[in-house]
Amino acid sequence: MSGSEATELETLVATAAKPQKRLSRGRLILRRFLRNKTAVVGAFGILFLAFLAIFGSAFLYWKFDDIDINAFLTGPDGAHILGTTQAGRDVLALTVRGLGKSLLIGLLVAVLSTSIAALVGASAAYLGGWYEKAALWVIDLLLVVPSFFLIAIASRGAPEGDASWLILVVLLAAFAWPLSARVVRSLTLSIREREYVQAARFMGLSAGRIIVRHILPNASSLLIIDATLNVGYAILSETGLSYFGFGVHAPDTSLGTLIGEGARMATTYPWIFLGPATVLVFLVMCVNAVGDGLRDALDPSSASGGQA
Repeated sequence: MSGSEATELETLVATAAKPQKRLSRGRLILRRFLRNKTAVVGAFGILFLAFLAIFGSAFLYWKFDDIDINAFLTGPDGAHILGTTQAGRDVLALTVRGLGKSLLIGLLVAVLSTSIAALVGASAAYLGGWYEKAALWVIDLLLVVPSFFLIAIASRGAPEGDASWLILVVLLAAFAWPLSARVVRSLTLSIREREYVQAARFMGLSAGRIIVRHILPNASSLLIIDATLNVGYAILSETGLSYFGFGVHAPDTSLGTLIGEGARMATTYPWIFLGPATVLVFLVMCVNAVGDGLRDALDPSSASGGQA
């Protein structure tokens, strides 16, 4: 054996003998997520849209409530990149404002609905008895009622004001959690029989502390995916309600409100409709891509995330 071969062999042996640093679960999940190129593009798309919604108005000459008396229903030009509405308002400024409102509604609904689903589903499975039967009855009832029409009626009767959109958030969240709660309940039925939950019970911990400290953290993968997908659900639901005039009310605006106003003139003045519609499609596609990427990254059995 030559000297170079002996040196190379010694290097290989030393590398194999060197203890490998074990990756944490978070780093493994991040590695699997980054291997999904579609999910990464979706994440960057959401970050870009969030930056645009938060800081975009600071870089625009026109504000969403400004009126240009010299430009009514004008097409895209140097002064108005996306044109103006019939009231002389800048479509780009309105789209940025509507994007921010739709994103805020989507995030709040996702957090509220996922939190309700986690608490109700986990507590129903852990406590059992009459509480579980009552919770399942409420869940089944909410799953069969026509939620769109109930939200439309309730939002129409809500008081007007700057914070009226918060009523819409509460209504959307109230009907978004039942299906997720059933899934959380099924998962909790298996988790509650594990050793660490039994040990916590024998130590005298209350049911609430066991649910919060031991059951929900072990269902966090499902809850993260559910919260991400609920953002897209909430944005589409708000868009549908606002399209029919039951969502965000003037003088404020959202993507659904803009699409509803522009749809009536989509063939004659298409720039009013195309701007917010394009942003909505891109936003929902990005949210769904991130949700799929998180599902694959958090599921060890999924082949889409690659080998850890």
